[in-house]
Amino acid sequence: MSVPRNVQRFEALLYASLMLDALSVAVQDRTPTVEMTEQMIMTATLLAGGMILLLVYFVRLAAHWRKNWPRWVLAAALVLSVISLGQILGERGLELDSAIEIVSCVLTAFGLYFSFTGDAQGWFNA
Repeated sequence: MSVPRNVQRFEALLYASLMLDALSVAVQDRTPTVEMTEQMIMTATLLAGGMILLLVYFVRLAAHWRKNWPRWVLAAALVLSVISLGQILGERGLELDSAIEIVSCVLTAFGLYFSFTGDAQGWFNA
């Protein structure tokens, strides 16, 4: 059975979003401060990388293994990302990494939209 076009769009947009997330982590300011030590920065970077890999796995589960629950986890992650991004923009304003995150969130939103509409309906098992 061939993968529906909207599921292909979902997968492509989510992978593009996760690549941007990796780029955003790469360009973050890693200057140690009193509040953020070098060890804390390294831990946060490794956690971000691990989270990106986990989300890649969820996209794969949804798109190829036809699982429904990873789409909802990805949607929840989008909501949390938007909330976090709002807080970061309020504190620091628009910086390169937050601008990349905005584009990433938009790509994720469009990808999730495609996963719930059109020929993607009925593709995912419960």
